[in-house]
Amino acid sequence: MANDVYLQVAVDVPLRETFTYCCERPLPTGTRVAVPFGPRRACGIVTGPSAPGGLDPARIRPVLEIFDELPPLPVSFLEMVAFAAAYYHHPYGQTLFTALPTALRQPGNVRLPDRRHWWLTPAGRETPPPAAHRARRAVWQALADEACTLAALRPLAPQASAILKAWLAEGRVASGEPAALSFREGPVLALNGEQQTVLQALAGALAQGFSAWLLHGITGSGKTEVYLQLMARVLAAGQQVLVLIPEINLTPQLIERFAARFPDTPLVTLHSGLSDGERLAGWVDGWQGRAGIVIGTRLAVFTPLPRLGLIVVDEEHDTSFKQQEGLRYHARDLAVWRAHQAAVPVVLGSATPSLESLANVEAGRYRRLRLTQRAHGAARLPEVQLIDMRRKKRTEGLAEESVEALRTAQRAGQMSLVFINRRGYAPVLACTDCGWTSGCPHCSSKLVIHLPERRLRCHHCGWDAPVPGSCPDCGNVDIRPLGEGTQRLEAALTAMLPEARLLRIDRDTTRRKDDWDQLYQRIQAEEVDVLVGTQMLAKGHDFGSLGLVVVLNADSGLYSADFRATERLFALLNQVAGRAGRADTPGRVLIQTQWPDHPLYQALCRHDFDGYARTLAEERQAARFPPYCSQALLRADAPDLKDAMAFLDRLREALEPLAEGIEIVGPAPALMTRLAGRERAQLSFESCSRQRLQHFLSEAVPQVEAAARRASRSLRWSLDVDPQET
Repeated sequence: MANDVYLQVAVDVPLRETFTYCCERPLPTGTRVAVPFGPRRACGIVTGPSAPGGLDPARIRPVLEIFDELPPLPVSFLEMVAFAAAYYHHPYGQTLFTALPTALRQPGNVRLPDRRHWWLTPAGRETPPPAAHRARRAVWQALADEACTLAALRPLAPQASAILKAWLAEGRVASGEPAALSFREGPVLALNGEQQTVLQALAGALAQGFSAWLLHGITGSGKTEVYLQLMARVLAAGQQVLVLIPEINLTPQLIERFAARFPDTPLVTLHSGLSDGERLAGWVDGWQGRAGIVIGTRLAVFTPLPRLGLIVVDEEHDTSFKQQEGLRYHARDLAVWRAHQAAVPVVLGSATPSLESLANVEAGRYRRLRLTQRAHGAARLPEVQLIDMRRKKRTEGLAEESVEALRTAQRAGQMSLVFINRRGYAPVLACTDCGWTSGCPHCSSKLVIHLPERRLRCHHCGWDAPVPGSCPDCGNVDIRPLGEGTQRLEAALTAMLPEARLLRIDRDTTRRKDDWDQLYQRIQAEEVDVLVGTQMLAKGHDFGSLGLVVVLNADSGLYSADFRATERLFALLNQVAGRAGRADTPGRVLIQTQWPDHPLYQALCRHDFDGYARTLAEERQAARFPPYCSQALLRADAPDLKDAMAFLDRLREALEPLAEGIEIVGPAPALMTRLAGRERAQLSFESCSRQRLQHFLSEAVPQVEAAARRASRSLRWSLDVDPQET
């Protein structure tokens, strides 16, 4: 129509531009709408007004529906999306919709939970329902005690909504937004001298705008208590706190501790274990300022928070903060950018800081604070001992010293942890005659034996098959599992320690939503003698009675071609060792290894992170690896490796004239060449200047897209800026 206005709208498609639509009235930037896109109805976000330019007005399609159940998305949120799209060279529309909860990505209205509180009026208090009307009486009794939400009343009476509606018409109840509660802090732990010094430094930064702090504290040094006391100052000032954690399974212990400390402060969690409705409700509560604390995994970094006062990134070194598909962002790095945008401090905590963060300290971009003592007065760092396995007899992967140490700990009433970062029963099934092994037909990996289900499973693509009764190649029935996984260790320890209460914790035992909560409660109730687990147990957990840690199969991390492998192995083993001896129980760590003289293990025994980090940094600097250069990987995959390699070869030739100050390496097959039936190769771009690399990528990406349009439709490509996996 003649009076229509034109709007730019972002849609969740792999195209770089936004799209022009018409509407009968202007709409604010950030409004969610439904638009026609090709033959389908799509969700869109208005990014601003538009002029049709050279477009034929008759061909500009109209907005189909305006969703106004929520306010427009805030400008600060859209600015963060724009930065992420530009830095990671990802289509803006896809970046925007990645940052939104799934429910807001759909072209329809969303149902938001009723956050109103209901209370009895004076007339309602005077006339309680008869005792015979049980549902009404239960609702009335609950409201007589305190104001309640409908969600709190429904467990008492499924028909609570109808009861409240009737009582509202009769003037017996009223409703509205909950009154703001005054800030209240629960019991506070006393800080030691180091913690007090750190807290004073961080507290002094709260009113100074942006600053980035690396809190380097040994395991058990009380970093979380420092976070809590710093958060108390932010919350008391009426501001919000964003806490990023690497793993879902860290949330129960943190939530319990945070809720006890801040009983009147609304707290929400955001992670992939939530339903779409739960995630939407938490995200909106943060956006609308109702939640004072937001705790979440990497995607929570995008949550809009209007009164943001502090960002905490716990275990900042953890690779889980890096997204490996789609928008390949790093939540830690975006958290730092967001803190700068909001002019608030960001605290990055770790016992083993990443070399990237240490390099930022050296460059003066971050400031480092140290905690070198354990917070518990009697606690000390555990004694780390190496068991030389080169001449040792082993039973199901365990040396006799390890088994005897487990028995001794059980007799002393201490809990033990047997750590192996490999789930399943065994990593491979093999034929003793012809040498056949259980390889995945779709990946460059082996199928892992899951004995209880009698299945072979690929932990990369998910393909599985029944365990064969004989060798598929030669028919030999003597096929055997090689190596150990958590299931095999659990079975072996059950036989070796018949009186011990064993508990296995890995991805297979925590598949359902509440599994980890139930397992955690058993551990806290001291109903477990021996834990058998993977890296799920390595981070952040505080089990006071845990005195012994036995580590198996750590050497596999020494053989990787990935230049970050030893840094990650040191961090993982340091975290695992740090679970022991955190309270009155002295800690002891046994590491079974074929390489007891390796510098990594020697540094672990000395608890010498700084020395080993310096060694790694010198090696990286000499080799011009990150963090001493900036890097991006262009990956391609196709059904046949030669097609992926040919695509990257052509691109290298086309991009070399643009590559001033850029080193192009490759193409080469990926470390895991075959994954999910596709062959993968990669081209590396490296530069000593991040700015120069970004400029190069801005020029390169249009050429990559053009080349991809000319290539076979079976070919796929992706760009990974600041990759964490090579």
